[in-house]
Amino acid sequence: MKFDVIVIGGGHAGCEAALAAARLGAQTLLLTLTNDHIAQMSCNPAIGGVGKGQLVREIDALGGEMAQNADATTIQFRMLNDSRGAAALSPRAQCDRDLYQKRMKLVLERQPNLMIQQAEATGLVTDQDRVTAVTTAFGDRWECRTAVICTGTFLAGKLHYGMQSFPGGRAGDAAANAFARTIREDLKLETARLKTGTPVRVLGKTIDFDSLDFQAPDTTGKVFSFRPLPPDLPLFGSLRLDQRPCYLTYSTEETARVARDNLDQAPMYAGRIHATGARYCPSFEDKVVRFPDRLRHHIYLEPEGVITDEYYLNGISTSLPPAIQWKLIRTLPGLAAAHISRYAYAIEYDFVFPHQIDASLAVRRWPNLFLAGQINGTSGYEEAAAQGLIAGVNAARQVAGLTPPVTIGRDQAYVGVMIDDLVTKDIVEPYRLFTSRAEYRLSLRQDNADRRLTRLGHAIGLVPSSEVSRLDQLERDIDNAIRQLQSIRLEGRSAWALLHHPDFVYERHANLPTFPPRVMEQVVIAARYGGYIEHQERQAQAMRSLDACKIPPDFDFKLPGLSVEAIAKLSKRQPATLGQASRIDGVTPAELALLQVRLKAAQGNRRHSSDELPPIFPDPLS
Repeated sequence: MKFDVIVIGGGHAGCEAALAAARLGAQTLLLTLTNDHIAQMSCNPAIGGVGKGQLVREIDALGGEMAQNADATTIQFRMLNDSRGAAALSPRAQCDRDLYQKRMKLVLERQPNLMIQQAEATGLVTDQDRVTAVTTAFGDRWECRTAVICTGTFLAGKLHYGMQSFPGGRAGDAAANAFARTIREDLKLETARLKTGTPVRVLGKTIDFDSLDFQAPDTTGKVFSFRPLPPDLPLFGSLRLDQRPCYLTYSTEETARVARDNLDQAPMYAGRIHATGARYCPSFEDKVVRFPDRLRHHIYLEPEGVITDEYYLNGISTSLPPAIQWKLIRTLPGLAAAHISRYAYAIEYDFVFPHQIDASLAVRRWPNLFLAGQINGTSGYEEAAAQGLIAGVNAARQVAGLTPPVTIGRDQAYVGVMIDDLVTKDIVEPYRLFTSRAEYRLSLRQDNADRRLTRLGHAIGLVPSSEVSRLDQLERDIDNAIRQLQSIRLEGRSAWALLHHPDFVYERHANLPTFPPRVMEQVVIAARYGGYIEHQERQAQAMRSLDACKIPPDFDFKLPGLSVEAIAKLSKRQPATLGQASRIDGVTPAELALLQVRLKAAQGNRRHSSDELPPIFPDPLS
């Protein structure tokens, strides 16, 4: 049997890739080791967070599934950084782990054009520079026109529990060792090892909740998705889950002593793990070593769901031996009698250096092969899902003969920031998205993801016309509200001018018009941040002028005047635009200017005037 698109791996990247491809009309096959572990939340049972929540709303605006799946299975929703500015606000949802997985599996099973097969992918068949088929451990040979690899932590995965180690992609699942060899030996892709980990789970009945700090859920009714949930999905169409609290405790000096006294049994410090872990998500033993003067660390107790009594201990990831884990956990206030239901562990796995892909997530050497998720060196469900969406879209577009591929700029979305970082920066640790990675984060807010990306999602073919109509009405309502406020005089000034001041409380003035909450939110942000946003737009315009200057795929970077370092890095990464070249570490402004001169000469001195620059949110489909 032949498919248009074969997606290898059923994690968060694979789910979005398979759904995007199938929804665009491509006959799609999803290969996964275990059907019942599709969309498994292998680590914490949460979606969103700082930077990540923005990404989830962007996935939704583009027509992806993660936001709706999270909304349908949320047991606690919170808006993080609510005491800070609009750019920092980040939604986060605690989800029911089992229901999240089961709903996503059901969505995939009911999706037209999509088939699911429980089988281990073991190899790829190639012809010249094309992937033509995928083989499995059962002896299947599935022919394809494009393929998307979303293997997560499964490539030569190894689990570490102290001095013991076992092959595996995560606890309870086998590693993809044969396919890891295919990546290295058959595709000749450059790989290395990364590490991540997960903490223990404990039974709630053994926790003394009275001695913990209580964290109530947000009761404002906020959600991720801009769209209503589909009512026709069995069970989940009408399912409404009760909100559950989380709890907070702290490590103690005794906790630190237990970890410090047993560092010789921690595989990272005993020399058994050579892969690099995430700097921003350190194990507890890393915290003790790196921050020896810190007396305590936050530990969050997060419920795993409504039909389980297990709690996830966020903030105390470890790979110490199980016997030490018991001692470690029972030093925490409120957990003196805690029962560990699942041990913590570290996992190391293969990833592909992402300088080998382009901004469409296609492998340069194999142009009908796309990579998404942790195979590209990223960490996190949300980062994986966003890549899966873009890879699935571009795989389907390639099959349909549609050009160019969809690429998203740094000024358009956090999705664009992340992918640009992957193809231009050196990945030395698992990549995690933060708001601080975006130069234009005042424009890339979680509240305006639909205003930035819905029309693009519609142009791609994933967002219905009804959503564009809703957005058009929202824009009209915002414009009308601003005009009304500009016309109203209050205290000798227009209400619009007064709204610029953060100490102006709109609700105290009964004579002012009322607007829907979403409209009022956008009006207030426009009033208070408009000047800063305009300044960022001028900066973005300069960046777009560099990104509009294309570099031919066969361009020779061995130019007189460029340093050896610049030539090596440019030749290795093969930037597609002058903008990408400018963001490669080691390329100086002087070298960039020289490159620009040579490019113009090579292109017949063609000049890019300001009226030739792309608009603020260019349509990659035009």
